[in-house]
Amino acid sequence: MNELVDLVDWSRAQFALTAMYHWLFVPLTIGLSLIVAIMESIYVHTGRERWKGITKFWMTLFGINFACGVATGLILEFEFGTNWSNYSWFVGDIFGAPLAIEGIVAFFMESTFVAVMFFGWNRVSKRFHLASTWLTAAGVSLSALWILVANAWMQNPVGMRFDPAQMRNVMDNFFEVAFNPVAMNKFFHAVFSGWTLGGVFVVGVSCWLLWRKRNVSAAISSVRVGGLVGLAGILLTFWTGHGSAVEVARVQPMKLAAMEGLYRGTTGQGLVGFGILKPEGERTDEEPLMFGVDIPYGLSLLIDGNTTSFVPGIRDIIDGIDINAAGDTVCTVSYADRIALGTQAREALSRYNEASRAGDSAAMEAAAAEVERNFKYFGYSYLSSPEAAIPPVALTFYSFRVMVITGGLLLLVLVVATFASKRRRGWLEKGWLQWAGMLSIALVWICSQSGWIVAEVGRQPWVIQDLMPTGAAISDIPSASVKLTFWIFAVIFTGLLIAEISIMLRYISSASKSNIETPKH
Repeated sequence: MNELVDLVDWSRAQFALTAMYHWLFVPLTIGLSLIVAIMESIYVHTGRERWKGITKFWMTLFGINFACGVATGLILEFEFGTNWSNYSWFVGDIFGAPLAIEGIVAFFMESTFVAVMFFGWNRVSKRFHLASTWLTAAGVSLSALWILVANAWMQNPVGMRFDPAQMRNVMDNFFEVAFNPVAMNKFFHAVFSGWTLGGVFVVGVSCWLLWRKRNVSAAISSVRVGGLVGLAGILLTFWTGHGSAVEVARVQPMKLAAMEGLYRGTTGQGLVGFGILKPEGERTDEEPLMFGVDIPYGLSLLIDGNTTSFVPGIRDIIDGIDINAAGDTVCTVSYADRIALGTQAREALSRYNEASRAGDSAAMEAAAAEVERNFKYFGYSYLSSPEAAIPPVALTFYSFRVMVITGGLLLLVLVVATFASKRRRGWLEKGWLQWAGMLSIALVWICSQSGWIVAEVGRQPWVIQDLMPTGAAISDIPSASVKLTFWIFAVIFTGLLIAEISIMLRYISSASKSNIETPKH
């Protein structure tokens, strides 16, 4: 038993390590690709060579980051086969489809046009080169779309049925999978947050140039473009974040309760603006917080647009008290009953296999009907108790608050920087604004990583919501091998990150010593 727990924990840790390193590169790639495309559009439209030089400067930084993102992304996909083979078998027909589309369509698209983007200067026409840059940006976003379609299916499995003959799930409606409401919200939220990160990165680097009094004109122009993209991105991120919260309340109420540290809900539920949870052993259903500042009626208003709506807490959900799609309080199946019904589904599946071996078609049909009837609770049969379905509350709660608070600070920086670049250029000469811009680079990655933690840790213990917990999804391999590869990956990824940061810093420093507005042909 200890070996199994060890294997699950280390497999989760290795995947989390890879995903979080990969997520360092992805949003910057999304944001910079759009900013570079906008800058080149200005160059083509105005014919001013200075914009060609500015475009090339940021394009090189995009290319460095793009290469690192590809390296970590490939390893991430391989881990589904090496560490999570039970999961891959159970849902491979569904989960593999969007990943295959991402590789065949989006990745090849961006890989093709990124070559023209970097090496096509003066070899193809201006407009063809510009089209290649925009298609690269589109390809980057398409990659994000299909990856997030796959991820969203894990959070809200739709468009599928379980086939007892194959002992696996099969897709029966591709469009339900592709247009899963959770996927649409996650996609736009991720893309807009990428715009935010890219915009903040451009503003921050430009503030360093202003602080060092190098390429001042190019830096101010870059602040204007990066600030506008970042500002649009963060406002749209807040909007899609609201949409994501509504979807979470609908399909993952336990995650929402963990995000709020809410154990017993009420009508007119407040939203915790800031709070400190009591230690887990001292936490009670009625008073989980040691200290908290609430926004009155905020959570009810957020998820339902109604200040009097009931929002269930962790204990309510375990007891079977929930809200339906219409926002009404209803009694559903308690977690204890879900475990019992899930166990019945597993037992019926065993009877199906026995009947199949015996050639008893009547018994097979009866067992298959029972499996189908209770299959939506199948995953609960692997849980040792209802409490095993509670995600890590503290990590989810604090990560959500870090994301929101840092997002608010970034909004302030972007508003001030954008306004200064258009109306008060003298402000950009002030040390306080330059330092705020530079420090916001670290802040935006903290915000981005916190959001990813909320999304993934908040759905634990599920790999597939309600259908497969983490412990049932792993490969049958020695935990020692997972530990070894974890530390190998930790060293490699850290080295890759250090190398990327070093290369970008050296490029920024060396390029800034010359006039970046004068492009090298």
